[in-house]
Amino acid sequence: MKKSIIDFLRALFPFFATVFLWRLSAPVWNPAGILAIIPIFYCTFVRPVPWFAPFGVLFCFLIDYNFDTVLFWTATYCMVYAAYGFQTIVEISRMNRHGVHAFMAYFGICTAILFLTHISAANLLRAGWMFIWTTILYVPVTEIIRRLSRD
Repeated sequence: MKKSIIDFLRALFPFFATVFLWRLSAPVWNPAGILAIIPIFYCTFVRPVPWFAPFGVLFCFLIDYNFDTVLFWTATYCMVYAAYGFQTIVEISRMNRHGVHAFMAYFGICTAILFLTHISAANLLRAGWMFIWTTILYVPVTEIIRRLSRD
């Protein structure tokens, strides 16, 4: 009985991590809960978790709500998910360091698009900080998810 409860909690850990990182939003360290994009990307593309894609769409929508972007993160997530499903060249699950380079490409392009919509020095600093901070936290967060979630 105890083992089944632990297995159940391990299976739910990626979902809890996403909710936790989204709710932990702070203006400088986690603007609009953007750090929730780390488990969303990891559990969708690197180590696919069953039923995580609809959950990822929901939380991308919630990130959009906090960011005041109209379906930007949701649309980019859905486009990357569809493109990744159709292609056969790149396999993110076999990349080194939990697919950090693929995450940097995805998040960097999205951040650049957001910057280019409102070009200013303040937005450049904000976009640069958001990219650097999220990329730095990607490997530790994904390692925690990998160790605590079910294999």
